[in-house]
Amino acid sequence: MPPARLGAMTRLVLTVVGDDRVGLVRTLADTVAAHGGNWERSELAELAGAFAGIVLVEIPDDREAGLVAALERLDGLLRITTHQPLAPVAATGQALRFTVLGNDRPGIVREVSDAVGVHALSIDALTSRTLEAPMSGGTLFEATMVVRLPVGFDADEVIADLERLAAEIQVDLTLA
Repeated sequence: MPPARLGAMTRLVLTVVGDDRVGLVRTLADTVAAHGGNWERSELAELAGAFAGIVLVEIPDDREAGLVAALERLDGLLRITTHQPLAPVAATGQALRFTVLGNDRPGIVREVSDAVGVHALSIDALTSRTLEAPMSGGTLFEATMVVRLPVGFDADEVIADLERLAAEIQVDLTLA
């Protein structure tokens, strides 16, 4: 059973980058735990030989400075920047999840995010990758986005714009 947490707690967002090697997550997790922190959420990945990610931790207020100093000492192994998160916005409305898939070329993310942004919608999550096309031998680009729709927002408008864009830039659009 984890120890009871007394006193005020601080949430920190850590951005993490380093050369990919065995033990990076363990080192980071050990450092957070050694200072009484709780690892709440993360997105971590290996990208072109680099280890990169973002981690949300909660730490007792009186241990925050010690954790930040310990994280700074990991420089050389990991470059870590700490951020104080903004107050969370309560999620309202539905989430629209979709994937675009097509031949890789510059500008796809910009064009899709423009189509979402024109409706003043915020992207909650974006995951992308390139992969080999199974038949043609070229490279495909795939992006999955989650967009939060305000209560009462007509999803048909943004879906129609995304479908028009998909036809224009020749990508497949799949709604989930």
